[in-house]
Amino acid sequence: MKTTAVTPADLASSVLAVPPLARNKDLTLNKEANRALIRHLQDGGVSTLMYGGNANFYNIGGGEYPAILDMLQELAAPNTWVIPSVGPDYGKALDQIAILKQRGFPTAMVLPQTFPSTPAGAEAGLKRIADAYGKQIIVYIKAEGFLTPQNAANLVNAGVVCGIKYAIVRKDPKEDAFLTELVQKVDREFIISGIGERPAIVHLRDFGLSAFTSGSVCVGPRGSMALLAALKRKDYTTAENIRAAYMPLEDCRDGLSPIRVLHEAVSLAGIGDMGPMLPLLSNLEAEHHGRVGQAARELLAHDRALGTKAA
Repeated sequence: MKTTAVTPADLASSVLAVPPLARNKDLTLNKEANRALIRHLQDGGVSTLMYGGNANFYNIGGGEYPAILDMLQELAAPNTWVIPSVGPDYGKALDQIAILKQRGFPTAMVLPQTFPSTPAGAEAGLKRIADAYGKQIIVYIKAEGFLTPQNAANLVNAGVVCGIKYAIVRKDPKEDAFLTELVQKVDREFIISGIGERPAIVHLRDFGLSAFTSGSVCVGPRGSMALLAALKRKDYTTAENIRAAYMPLEDCRDGLSPIRVLHEAVSLAGIGDMGPMLPLLSNLEAEHHGRVGQAARELLAHDRALGTKAA
């Protein structure tokens, strides 16, 4: 597992996969299923794993946190960068930071708490969390009202942030006043597109962001990495063609539930049995399995064909 300090080059070197976390029927960690998913991602060229919302870190208690960290550290390859999350509330984040400090993870993402919070309070809290950690953190902006662009710039200027995951969903990603202001106040190399393949082309082409996160990369890692490569060389026609393969699964995620659909998709594709979801989330209803399973299996087959062509 990567333990060296985070650089902008690290952020841009790989799609940042945001995987689900596999559990057994009794909600204990399913180590072998998590291993299978991590290997699938690594075999597809992905070298950055970010465990946050899709892994339901919002609902992980302090008692289980050390075991999860130790498992992820063990399962990741030496060149794989694992980013765990802390929070979202301030007290929980500080408790988790104390545990993280005993391990070699180079950074952590702070989950956003939209209530009760204020932008000034969130800025102060994030700085205190980073100071307690003694390392730079990744800030997650998922909704208006958590931080303003100026708050984010203040944190970057204070030297406590190595990356910003930007994930405010827009009907048209080209029309985004918040992101427009953010890239004016913060160096683009710090900002990661955080909403998967759908807005990735606009975010990297039009706003100059450095990389993107993805959930569907957990099913199709090769294609997602090929999309990032095409965007880096500004081959937008190829990027559009690659992204098209992800839209059926992304449509399911956007129409039903991004987290719950991805959790089920990894299982239905046969990559690994993700098992039950940790409360307060619940597994996707069986009536949707046909559509989600078909989209996941088609994306996986497409991805394996890419691997065969490359070989």
